[in-house]
This record gives sequence, C-alpha cells and structure tokens, in this order.
Amino acid sequence: MKATILSSELLRNAVDVFWETYPPLWRMIQAHIREVAVEQFNISVDQFHILRLIRRGRNSVSELAEVRDISRPAISQTVNLLVTRGLIFRTTDIQDRRHIKLDLTADGNALMDAIFGNTRQWMVEKFALLSADEIQAFTSSMDSLKKVI
Repeated sequence: MKATILSSELLRNAVDVFWETYPPLWRMIQAHIREVAVEQFNISVDQFHILRLIRRGRNSVSELAEVRDISRPAISQTVNLLVTRGLIFRTTDIQDRRHIKLDLTADGNALMDAIFGNTRQWMVEKFALLSADEIQAFTSSMDSLKKVI
C-alpha cells in the first residue's frame, strides 16, 4: 500500500514539475525562434511556420490551412509572398493537375537551416551551464518522456 501512495506522489510531483518547466521553456524557445526569424531573417512567425510545415512534408495550401487552422485564402497570401521572396516554389502534379505541390527552394532550406542552427547554438549555450551528470540526467529524462508520448 505504501508503495502505491509513494508512486502516486512521485507521479503527481513529476506532472507538477513538467507543467512548471515545459510551458515556460517552450515559450522561451518560441520567443528565440521568433526573434531570429523576424530580426535576422525578416520573415514573420507565420511565414516561419509555413516554411517549417512545408519542410516537414505538408506540401499543399489545403494541408497548410488545415494544420494551421487558417483559411485557404490567408495561407495562399502567405505562400504567394514566400514564392515572391524565392523561399518556396510551386509545381503542378502531373497526375492531378489540380494539385499544386509546394517545396522549399535552396534559399528556403538555407534560411531554415540558419534559423534552426542559430536556435541549436543558443540551446547549446544554455545547456553548457549544466554539469556532465546533469546533461546525462536531462537526456535520460527526455528519452523517458519520449517513451510515454
């Protein structure tokens, strides 16, 4: 019985620590990405998310609108701007001419690599404040978290 109570306490504590840590951490990461995207690369947060989704395989205006929960005309406007800036290109599907596929250009990929590289370096600098044992414990904790998610 005591092991069950202890286990419940540990679980509640783990959940509390998660909620105290993860949302503020994620907001901090998002703020950094926003700062890099907007200030260094002159793209809006919405444009960044569109580029990120295309890079992850969402390759049509319909898919982007659905994932972002934004109207197709609003997505189309952002896509048009990104095409004009040379960050994405459109191709017509030869099997279904109604389907227009979106892909990142070399410049679009380079921009995303730069934003993610900058963010990775920023995170490395933050993690460098931890000891080797703390880094190992953190990595182990993240591996454990991935298992339950």
